[in-house]
Amino acid sequence: MILYISIFIILTIASFIYLKLAIKFKIIDKPNQRSSHTKITVRGGGIIFPIAILLFFFFNDYEYPYFVLGVFLISFVSFLDDIYTLSSKFRFPFQFLAIFLILYQVGLPFSPLHLWGLYLFIGIGIINMFNFMDGINGITGIYSMTVLSGLYFINLDEHLVNEDLIVFSILSLLIFGFYNFRKKALFFAGDIGSIAIGVLIFFIGFLFAIKLSSPLILLLIIVYGADVACTVFYRMVYTNESIFEPHRYHVYQKIADIYKISHLKISVTYGVLQLIVNWIVFKTYKLDLPIQFSIFFGLVFLLILIYVILFRVLRKKNC
Repeated sequence: MILYISIFIILTIASFIYLKLAIKFKIIDKPNQRSSHTKITVRGGGIIFPIAILLFFFFNDYEYPYFVLGVFLISFVSFLDDIYTLSSKFRFPFQFLAIFLILYQVGLPFSPLHLWGLYLFIGIGIINMFNFMDGINGITGIYSMTVLSGLYFINLDEHLVNEDLIVFSILSLLIFGFYNFRKKALFFAGDIGSIAIGVLIFFIGFLFAIKLSSPLILLLIIVYGADVACTVFYRMVYTNESIFEPHRYHVYQKIADIYKISHLKISVTYGVLQLIVNWIVFKTYKLDLPIQFSIFFGLVFLLILIYVILFRVLRKKNC
């Protein structure tokens, strides 16, 4: 407990120092027509997420070195992107490298080789999913804590990962929430925050899925996943925009714009939906694989159906 209190204090001081430095050096996010905010706000507040992971590394005998190296590399590049807006062609190789290091850390066999390609694709997709979904106040903090809480309770039974990695990260999210979970946020996570938390969740989730041989672990990010999948499909079919360009087509953005519902209420709703799924996963991840696959595809179908209905309702409402 003393260690956790010390980490909380260190991260609190780090967040305060970063806020002052970011204001001084104008590391800010200026609102535009695609933004969900209306005032200039500090970017990169999620820098405390990789700091929490580095603190875990130093306080736990340098555990998971390849994972931590991947987090450090991708966080450095993402922070540069927050400041200078880098090309995706520059960022992609570092994302690839970060996921490669995670797969190596987990101990994934090099044969069959095609699995590496599949898992690299999934990993890059997941970290970018967390980046795409970081669009309104509170959603990154609330949703990430919800996902990590699901992993934490499974880990209490299975002991697959050092729990300090999860606890340190949740502490950083709590501190981030103090600045972000409010009507007018003091700072945003930025790419460094959303990408770093995505890498963390992919690492722990992938480790659990492999060790437990359970496809249901993927459902711990299904609320985000269904939103992103439906949004990408919509943009590919109905718009001529690149799916990598900023936009306002996510369900949560449309709900906020059309119904004028508070960002914080929407963020909490996403968190509660994921908590319900977490409970289902926790109760069923030890069942036989055929039953797990039935639950998996059933929930995926249900959530996609809900999002499709919401898309249609929101589209008609906006006409």
